[in-house]
Amino acid sequence: MKAEFIKSAREPQQYPVTEFPEIAFAGRSNVGKSSMINTLLGTRKLVKVGKTPGKTRLVNFFLVQDTFMLVDLPGYGYAKVSKEEKKQWGETIENYLTERTQLVACVLILDIRRDPNEDDLGMLFWFQHFYLRTIVALTKCDKLSNNQAASRLAAISKQLNIAREDFILFSSLTGKGKDEVWKRIQEILG
Repeated sequence: MKAEFIKSAREPQQYPVTEFPEIAFAGRSNVGKSSMINTLLGTRKLVKVGKTPGKTRLVNFFLVQDTFMLVDLPGYGYAKVSKEEKKQWGETIENYLTERTQLVACVLILDIRRDPNEDDLGMLFWFQHFYLRTIVALTKCDKLSNNQAASRLAAISKQLNIAREDFILFSSLTGKGKDEVWKRIQEILG
């Protein structure tokens, strides 16, 4: 699949000037956002993946098939950075979500092994409040048995009050869920 890095930005005035619709990827640090985007694009190298959480600190724009953008937002909730840096990341995410008119949907990424935390709930509430189409993906499902994954899906579904069938189980390792994410993105893009 044809995809290229366009630029990284912190402030709205630094965003690329385009008319392409954008799908943003949001999730806490270490949830696998960058790995998920690489898997979707069929590469391992386009989006930088760090060994330590908190690698993505800017808003990163990737043009796909010369028709739309995938946008990698900074991870949130990483404990081992200063309060000032956390605040900056929060402002960077908020600026993008409130300022970017090209934004058509968000992929909220949660680790299937973890209960959604306050940051996850806040992000989901934000998307719903602004009527943003949202795809919820549960990553790292390859680390659980099918029974464990089904149990965690049921628990997270109840916690978020979202029907089980509205979640996508995803694994960057096995590619599980890749086609389903693309199907939902294509439905949104029309």
